[in-house]
Amino acid sequence: MSTSTNYNTPRDYFDPSGFSQLSRTISEQQRTSEETNQTVVSLPTVSEHEDSSNDTLDDEQAFDFEKVLECYVQRVHDANIKTRKLGVVFEGLGVVGLGASASIQPTIGGLLNPINIFRNIKKARHPAIRNILTDFEGVVRPGEMLLVLGRPGSGCSTFLKVLANQRDEFHQIEGNVYYDSLTPEAVAKHYRGDVRYSPEDDIHYPTLTVDQTIRFAAATRAPQKRPPGSTRQGHIDKITEIQRTIFGLNHVKDTPVGNEAIRGVSGGEKKRVSISETLATRSRITSWDNSTRGLDASTALEFGRALRIATNMVKVSTIVSIYQAGENLYEVFDKVCVIYEGRMVYYGPASEAKQYFIEMGYQPIPRQTTPDFLVAVTDPNGRSRVKEEDRPVEKRGHPIPQTAAEFADYYKRSEVRQRNIEDMESYKKEHVGKSEKITEYKHSAKEEHAHHARRKSPYTISLPMQVRIAMVRRAQILRGSLTTQLLQTFVFAFQAVILGTMFLNLPVATSAFFSRGGVIFFSTFAPALFSMSEIPALFAQRPIILRHQRAGMYHPMVEALAMTAVDIPFTFITIAVFSLILYFSVRLQQTAAQFFIFFLFVISVTITMKAFFRGLAASFKSPAPAQAIAGVLLLVLSLYTGYQIPRPSMIGALRWITWINPVTYAFESLIANEFHTINGECSSLIPRGPGYEGITIANQVCSVVGSQPGQSTVNGDTFIGLSYGYYYKNLWRNFGIIIAFGVFFISWLLFFTEFNTGSASQQSMVLFKSGSKPMADQDDHASDEEKGQSTRSSSGQKEVVSEVEKQEAQEALASQPKMTNIFSWQHINYTVPVTGGQRQLLNDISGFVAPGKLTALMGESGAGKTTLLNVLAERTGTGVITGDRFLNGQALPSDFQAQTGYVQQMDTHVPTTTVREALVFSARLRQPASVPTAEKDAYAEKCLQMCGLEAYADAMVGTLGVEHRKRTTIGVELAAKPRLLLFLDEPTSGLDSQSAWAIMAFLRELANNGQAILCTIHQPSAELFSSFDRLLLLAKGGKTVFFGDIGENAQYIIEYFERGGARHCDPRENPAEYMLDVIGAGATATSTQDWHNVWLASDMRTELQETLDNIHAEGRKHPAVESTLKSTFATSWTYQVVELLKRQHLAFWRDPTYLMSKLAMNIFGGLLIGFTFWKSKDSIQGSQNKLFALFMGTILSAPLGNQIHVPYINMRSIYEIRERSSRMYHWSALTLAQIALEIPWNILGSSLFFLCFFWTVGFSSDRAGFTYFLYGVSFPIYYTTIALVVAALSPSAEIAGLLYSLCFSFVLTFDGVLQPFQQLGWWKWMYHLSPFTYLIEGLVGQAIGHQTITCAEKELVTIQPPSGQGCATYMAQYISNFGGYLNNPDASSDCRFCSVRTTDQWMGPTFNMYYDHHWRDFGLFWAYILFNIFLVFLFTYLARVRQHRIIPAISKKIATFRKPS
Repeated sequence: MSTSTNYNTPRDYFDPSGFSQLSRTISEQQRTSEETNQTVVSLPTVSEHEDSSNDTLDDEQAFDFEKVLECYVQRVHDANIKTRKLGVVFEGLGVVGLGASASIQPTIGGLLNPINIFRNIKKARHPAIRNILTDFEGVVRPGEMLLVLGRPGSGCSTFLKVLANQRDEFHQIEGNVYYDSLTPEAVAKHYRGDVRYSPEDDIHYPTLTVDQTIRFAAATRAPQKRPPGSTRQGHIDKITEIQRTIFGLNHVKDTPVGNEAIRGVSGGEKKRVSISETLATRSRITSWDNSTRGLDASTALEFGRALRIATNMVKVSTIVSIYQAGENLYEVFDKVCVIYEGRMVYYGPASEAKQYFIEMGYQPIPRQTTPDFLVAVTDPNGRSRVKEEDRPVEKRGHPIPQTAAEFADYYKRSEVRQRNIEDMESYKKEHVGKSEKITEYKHSAKEEHAHHARRKSPYTISLPMQVRIAMVRRAQILRGSLTTQLLQTFVFAFQAVILGTMFLNLPVATSAFFSRGGVIFFSTFAPALFSMSEIPALFAQRPIILRHQRAGMYHPMVEALAMTAVDIPFTFITIAVFSLILYFSVRLQQTAAQFFIFFLFVISVTITMKAFFRGLAASFKSPAPAQAIAGVLLLVLSLYTGYQIPRPSMIGALRWITWINPVTYAFESLIANEFHTINGECSSLIPRGPGYEGITIANQVCSVVGSQPGQSTVNGDTFIGLSYGYYYKNLWRNFGIIIAFGVFFISWLLFFTEFNTGSASQQSMVLFKSGSKPMADQDDHASDEEKGQSTRSSSGQKEVVSEVEKQEAQEALASQPKMTNIFSWQHINYTVPVTGGQRQLLNDISGFVAPGKLTALMGESGAGKTTLLNVLAERTGTGVITGDRFLNGQALPSDFQAQTGYVQQMDTHVPTTTVREALVFSARLRQPASVPTAEKDAYAEKCLQMCGLEAYADAMVGTLGVEHRKRTTIGVELAAKPRLLLFLDEPTSGLDSQSAWAIMAFLRELANNGQAILCTIHQPSAELFSSFDRLLLLAKGGKTVFFGDIGENAQYIIEYFERGGARHCDPRENPAEYMLDVIGAGATATSTQDWHNVWLASDMRTELQETLDNIHAEGRKHPAVESTLKSTFATSWTYQVVELLKRQHLAFWRDPTYLMSKLAMNIFGGLLIGFTFWKSKDSIQGSQNKLFALFMGTILSAPLGNQIHVPYINMRSIYEIRERSSRMYHWSALTLAQIALEIPWNILGSSLFFLCFFWTVGFSSDRAGFTYFLYGVSFPIYYTTIALVVAALSPSAEIAGLLYSLCFSFVLTFDGVLQPFQQLGWWKWMYHLSPFTYLIEGLVGQAIGHQTITCAEKELVTIQPPSGQGCATYMAQYISNFGGYLNNPDASSDCRFCSVRTTDQWMGPTFNMYYDHHWRDFGLFWAYILFNIFLVFLFTYLARVRQHRIIPAISKKIATFRKPS
């Protein structure tokens, strides 16, 4: 049983020429002994018993690669290097998972319901548990390949994870798992890299090249003991070269791996990169989870053959789960395990599985592949029972198993199971519980460890070696994303230019003291502000680090350390540019010592704050809470730096925050460094002006804090001591504290990166709307940790559609309007502009689609299937189309798009919309306005029945499994009552075989009831292919290869190709794979003739042209198909807005996380700012505190505005991807609905902020009305609309956030707070342009204007009047001219004077703010709001609707700056 199938794939399968060259190289090295045998260690178990067929080289070549390898093995043996193998035995294996019993979609109302709060606490304390796997047993020997099959949710992923020793995410693991003589605990602790789990998604650093990715993996597991003369680098080079060559990656070795944003290698090549990376780490057991999802059959077969190559060469144990496996792919495997609702119902030889289930009582349908049949028997709706007389005699009369439990019991009584037990016992007897095996394994592992690595460490190389190669990789990552680094430097430089020119050449005078503080504050705070943007990138790379940790490649903390170390030079350059521009533009103190101290502190606090936010991200398992906490902490860091509110003015209960704020120490040191050498010339001596012309300095004083009587200058040290409580003597102490913070934060980062590498797992569960009755099984069943959610029953009962439901669906299908028109096309050509010229994608294509017929559109990847579908459906936006499209031989109606349905490959829906709501929405907006709403809703219900979605009518579309999501997509199109045609693009892509069959059977029923359907499809199984009536087959370049009827069992197609000279099609062969292989489709297939030329010369092409002529001639005898719509859309604009408002409201209501984060940020921000500026007094400093309180309140619009981008762009994407081309509604209706629904929630948030903030700061209640109307109502409307203006221009939320932050900081900088109006210089025009100017003046002027100021003791200045004059007499003229008051008017010396008496005297001259302007400011602010609303519509039209050439070009350029990782 251990060698059920000995399937050999040629090792030169992917790259024959490269493989041949590699063989020659190795052989030459063997003969000359110039190079060592590095490759042997990566191939530790190549056995002399393996078949020595020389498939890899041509006969005339004298090189036998296998003999070379055998020679290497011998040399390894001679060098006394121990190799090791590892198999896995499992018995009584069971897995128990935590399961949530709730299946109701959460809403903001439910979240705030006190009853639900207590209910959720109870569930958290006593979570439900459920069995995922039950009683599994078997063995996988080294050199064997096990295929795991089952429907989504059956437990395949869980099984693979447990065999790969990934146990942490499960509640309990039962039974025994033996890795030969090693326990799972020993493997996890000491040999982690020998057992690997490869997830479905190929996630790599996108900016690393293929070669760098593989080379890094090889370097992390390079062994210490190698054959004589072999160097470590030589070993790494050779391993990398072998992996690249065997898997055909040499031609893309310098190509980035890529991702959705960065163009890289193809999907098949990326899969082979994943294989190569895994094999380069030399794991002994590997689980590959659903690795072919989304790949066509030819690429999937390449993947399977690649695994076979690896398994044969390295003698590893390979375990694979696959959806829609073809017969050729199935034959690659030795064993197969079939899982049915968490139970093992077959485990044995792959060659015997089909007959096993036939003898059980089930039979495959004609041309059904073996893996499809094995999965079908686990589906009550998909399996077919054999006739009793066809069963083996000994089985007749015995009941056929129906439930998962019955299947498992049947297996336990079977001979196959008995042989499995014997195989397990045989393997256990030989390999389990053998101390000598453990000793040999330990010795082999120890020999591989580097000299300085711990012998019991699961990592092969030492910590310093890990750090070194991780730093090299991080440098490669940064070099690959150099644009991002340059953008960051540019943003810093831009901010420095703005600030430098705003504070240009500050005078050494007291008038610039406040401005100097502002410059220094921004210099210390800006790094913290921009460091927060790294959080999403850190979470994006976490799956990679987790995978590498589990592979025993390196400590996760090593990556964090490397990132910190490599980032320092980039940070140094960025901060140097920032400091040079800002420092010398502002003309801070011009000594070398002070500049370098400035630079030292800025770069130190930058590195410290980067470590802080990275450590914060490392402490959480998901980005949402990390970003929320970071936003709050950013506000805290800003408030408690000591600039907005000096430390002496802080309330005692919160002053301690300054002691744990690193930015505070940097700010104190920099401001002390700057003011230490300043003796500022007083800008405002008291008294001065008319009447005081002849007085001397002895009778004057400076109004600035820290001034001394009789002196015209103010000492900088005295000023900062009294104003901020900061002292120069603390400068180097503070530097030491910042360094200590940096060390602590880096340690924090390293600790949490090492021990908190996991990610928050999301529960796969179908959610239903509140008030509906969910499916009964949702509370009980255990869904697998797979991407597609299960919709099965796990109660042990059959999930069989009732006869009543079937009858209702059939009746609904029969009542569907019949299509009577024939859609045809002739001589279609399509050319698109490319760099350097034009490219033709479609070449002279003709065909037709008739009612009642299901027409397939097929071809290899890149043949133009989807392109042709889009051209025919009038869904292309660029390029030149020539040729004709007809309905009954006549021109298409003007509303052709509205009269057709188009089912896209991607199921794009609003995730929080129920299935019924999605269908009703489509019916209401796409059926003509003349149809009553009640009739539209009734028809949507009928479509629910047609699509078999009654049980899921109230389920959220975003939580459905892939099959039911696809059914929903089809239902949405049917609800529009398409009269002419239904287009479908890859409706079975990504589905398991049974779901794919269910979708195709439904399409077949639609066609049988009169629908005309044109459907693109990848290489389907014979079973799926038999559903189609007609085929249009394309070759690369969009050239027709075949068009015509398929025939029973594809008879017509097979005869056509065999007549044209193709090889004979075996009766057991899948016709779809046969014809694609014949025409040379796929990465490895070739064709000896041009089948397009064969088609052009064939009789069938002539018959097609004659058929088209007849169709056109007959159709032109009848009137043309008329438009059904009087305008572009089926319904009025007002009706569209109402429906969109309903949908948008539900989307928000069912997204409590979004709304609660919005409301919580306002509440927390209000309380924090309110208590920070608690009961501010009526002194000058108190008035300034009130100003900064209002100013900080407006800063909240930055995170609040950024929140708006994601839901807006997501909804816009749904419109652009699916709804616009269907002519559902006008773009302006969607834009208005999004604006109208955001505003009320933001007003509620700002109202809560106002309640928490206004009275805690100490504002007068009689000023509350206007302040609330401006801040609580007008302000949220403003930041909502300006955020949407930016979003309308942006291609993604990430770019929108960047642009919004830049725009926000720009307008905020010039509002007259950070730099008073009189000192803005050239930027005064921007002051008048900034909307925040009028917002701040309106708020501050009205809230604190026309009030009395009572100076604090330190704000009073002491003036000595001339001899013989009293204080009142001496100061009377000055008070009359400039204001202020005397605290001791009757005194004749030591006059205690306060420079301002009213807030108007303080606000006007200093900040250019006036109480009398508040209604003017209110009106101007609303003008900005209205202008914003206009811009939202204008930019949406220009950038997203009209697709103006300039703006999308800019958007695309900006999109390239996105962080790749």
